[in-house]
Amino acid sequence: MLNPQGEYKRRRRGCERLWAGYDEPTRQRVFETLSAAKQRGDWINPNPYFAIEDTAIGEVRKTRPQVLSYRDYYARFHTTEPLDGWQMQNPTGNQVIYVKQTL
Repeated sequence: MLNPQGEYKRRRRGCERLWAGYDEPTRQRVFETLSAAKQRGDWINPNPYFAIEDTAIGEVRKTRPQVLSYRDYYARFHTTEPLDGWQMQNPTGNQVIYVKQTL
């Protein structure tokens, strides 16, 4: 699908090892993301190894929760009430944080 050109053609084995290291749901998301970007005409890294890796890392980043300290949450929202999907947590028993799951 990526059809690498020039010097990037030699990266095939590295790409195959990288691809094999991802589970099936991750491979499917990477494929769908890159396919959609290609159809829209978006820029895709010409190095297929990094195109795959950057997309996979981006997918992981999207699922990582956002965390704000009590002070940062108050500075942003001027309240301590949970808003807009944020949840108050106290995982250590010593310090309140706010967590929001991202998609």
